[in-house]
Amino acid sequence: MQAYEEHYTIDDYHQWRGDWELIRGRPYAMTPSPGVTHQRTAGKIFRQLDEGLDACEHCTALPEIDWEIANDTVVRPDVIVACHQTGERIVRTPALVVEVISASSARRDEELKFELYQREGVPFYLLVYPEKALAKIFRLADGRFTKLGDFHTEQATLSIEGCDVTLDFASIWP
Repeated sequence: MQAYEEHYTIDDYHQWRGDWELIRGRPYAMTPSPGVTHQRTAGKIFRQLDEGLDACEHCTALPEIDWEIANDTVVRPDVIVACHQTGERIVRTPALVVEVISASSARRDEELKFELYQREGVPFYLLVYPEKALAKIFRLADGRFTKLGDFHTEQATLSIEGCDVTLDFASIWP
């Protein structure tokens, strides 16, 4: 006998209170709320991306916004870069996704979302570890994420949809 398993949709998701993500029909609570270090780190990355994309006419950085991937999948990365986006909802694959890692989200970000973002064709994925002053940058190549490197105090220039943006990791950490 197979165990019964709930499967939720985006319509269910829109009825929920609080902060949730929905991945392949399974709900994931986004609690507790991120701490100061997490938010400060995400904010600094967002600011650098936002300012770095000022001259880019078709890409924009967005903090903590829902990305509606499918009828049963909605995620809320810490920062995304959306290119060629129309409307108020993010329904197209972002050009870059940033997840700031905390103890409560590490496994989900490093495994579940890593595989999801890879499958969805996200060109750049950044896993950011504020406690270690470390950022891991992955680039999609031939349908698989390959690591570009570990960054502590270095700069990394990424070409996003023809727009170059530089992240200065030395200025991100507290």
